[in-house]
Amino acid sequence: MVKYGIISDTHITENDDVTKTNELLYELKRVFKDVDQIIHAGDICSKNFLKDLNMIAPTISVKGHDDNIKDLERFIKFPAGKYNIGVIHEEPKDLENFFKSNEIHILIIGHSHQQLIKGTRFNTLLINPGSPTNPKAPAQKRGFDKPVARPSVITMSIDENNILSTYIINLKLG
Repeated sequence: MVKYGIISDTHITENDDVTKTNELLYELKRVFKDVDQIIHAGDICSKNFLKDLNMIAPTISVKGHDDNIKDLERFIKFPAGKYNIGVIHEEPKDLENFFKSNEIHILIIGHSHQQLIKGTRFNTLLINPGSPTNPKAPAQKRGFDKPVARPSVITMSIDENNILSTYIINLKLG
């Protein structure tokens, strides 16, 4: 079995409050304690924060709009079990064609700061972990209470039978 910690849009800079950054790292150590790898879907913003994530688990990241970290690619793809997983910061406009042309089954995105786990009509999976530092609530749906924005990440496991499990985890941050 392989387990991933998925995070995006941390927007951590060297000028941020060290106490808040340390609080976030403490929470990430707690929720990602047993992951094999961390996947960051862009807008990490700080090379030092990327190093901090690597202390929790080996971390890969793509380049987001606000990233100036050298050597980050805009799109990465890797196999996991029978799945091909892609990571990009912003959801492509022609999603179906993007899945097909890159031969991927799962796409991890960021940018919207809104958590999402959604199957597509073309039998693929779209995942957005939201943001642990600046979450945005989804649009309100008629008949439901107003949604609340919560700092979040996602864990995703793929077992030896290629059964996929994903969980949204709301973080306990001040």
